[in-house]
Amino acid sequence: MAMSDGAPRTPRRSARVRAAIGGVLLLGLLGLATAVVGAIVTPGGTTTAVDAGGAAAEGGASPSGPAGAGDDGAGTGGGAAATAVIVHVLGAVRTPGIVEVRPGDRVVDAIAAAGGTTEDADLGGVNLARVLADGEQLRVPRAGEVVTPPPPAEGTATAGGAPADSSVVNLNTADAAALETLPGVGPALAARIIAWRDENGPFRAVDELLAVSGIGDRTLEGFRDQVTV
Repeated sequence: MAMSDGAPRTPRRSARVRAAIGGVLLLGLLGLATAVVGAIVTPGGTTTAVDAGGAAAEGGASPSGPAGAGDDGAGTGGGAAATAVIVHVLGAVRTPGIVEVRPGDRVVDAIAAAGGTTEDADLGGVNLARVLADGEQLRVPRAGEVVTPPPPAEGTATAGGAPADSSVVNLNTADAAALETLPGVGPALAARIIAWRDENGPFRAVDELLAVSGIGDRTLEGFRDQVTV
C-alpha cells in the first residue's frame, strides 16, 4: 500500500511544477511586451525622435551660418581694399612715366617702380623718405639740374597738415592774369612767359624763366617762392 500511495502523487507534483514555470514565463513575456509597447508610445520616445530631427535641422542650418559669416568677411575685405596711389615719375629714371604704388609708400618706392635711377641722377636734393601723394609728379634731377619741388597734389595737405598754399602760381598752367600777380611781372612780360612756354613746352624748373627775355636773376628772386612748375 505504501508504494501504491506514493506513485500517484508524482504526476500531480510534476504538473504543478510545469504550471508554475509556465506562469512565470507568461508573466515575463507580458512584462517584456508591456515595456516594448511603452517605449514606442511614450512621450519620451516621441521627444527623442523630435530631438533627433531638431539636431539634423540644426546640422543642416549650421553650414549656412559660417557661409554667411564668410560672405560678410568677404564684403568687409572688399570695402577695406586700399586704393592705389598713382605717381608721375620723370627725370633721371630708367623708365619714366606713370607708376602705381601702395598707400603709404615713399619716394624711394616710386623711383624703384620706375626702374631705378640712371647714372647721372643726383639724389642729393631728393627726400627719399617722403610719403607719396596720389596724383603727384616726382622729378629725379640729373647732376647739375636745379629742380623746384612741385606743389602738393590736389586735395592733399602740406607736411604740417595745412592745405597747400593756393597763392603759388604754376608756370605751366597759369594764364596772363595769374602771372601778372607776381612782383615785377606786367602784361608784356606775362605774354612773353606764355609765348616761351608755347614754343618750348612746359617749364621743367623755375630757373628756366631766365631764358625768357626781360627776366634776370633779380627779377626771378623777387617771386621765386611764389611760383612752381
